[in-house]
Amino acid sequence: MMKKLLLALLFAPLIACASEGELHLDHAPDKLTDQAALQNGAKLFVNYCLNCHSASAMRYNRLQGIGLTDQQIKDNLMFTADKVGELMTIAMRRDEAKQWFGVPPPDLSLEARARASEAGSGADWLYTYLRGFYRDDSRPSGWNNLVFANVAMPHALWQLQGEQVMGADHKLKLAKPGKMTPAEYDAAVGDLVAYLQYMGEPSAQTRKQLGVYVLLFLAAFFVLTYALKREFWKDVH
Repeated sequence: MMKKLLLALLFAPLIACASEGELHLDHAPDKLTDQAALQNGAKLFVNYCLNCHSASAMRYNRLQGIGLTDQQIKDNLMFTADKVGELMTIAMRRDEAKQWFGVPPPDLSLEARARASEAGSGADWLYTYLRGFYRDDSRPSGWNNLVFANVAMPHALWQLQGEQVMGADHKLKLAKPGKMTPAEYDAAVGDLVAYLQYMGEPSAQTRKQLGVYVLLFLAAFFVLTYALKREFWKDVH
């Protein structure tokens, strides 16, 4: 009995890795430096996600970082707030959300970072998830998901994507087209995922640029320091 227990503990990580590896994630496009894509992603987020999902760690004025002015933010993206300094909260209460959906919709402020521990990056998980909904009459919402089985969330973007069904070969097929072609929908989801990444760390690009400047400064400073050292020690050596 003890030997079986030790073997189970020994091989548990390998079994976990194998089961995790069965989940195939599509690679999300990198649009973090594309301001037009980030702005479109913000528009999609406000129109399709912010009704149920809050982003309580994000303020509207942080959208200035993707090239929007305060007036543009007020005119196009603020439907439930009065000031650009307010947080992206929602009116729906958690107890009501739990009653309607079974579980309260999660706050999406850090969702892209939180999903980074899955079988791929957080962006890859979200990109595959948002493209993986299909019709399932056995579910209360009428929808299921290829990545998140038996998910409580309905397909908020179904009008854009259309309706997918699970084929006999266990692959998704588009049964009813949406307002967008598959390529257009994939591009739109890529924009939305990029915005979710940005929202998780709005200062990420600034931090990376600052890091480059610091490394260049240190490289130049090293050259000057080495030259000064040689000048001081030339008579000794």
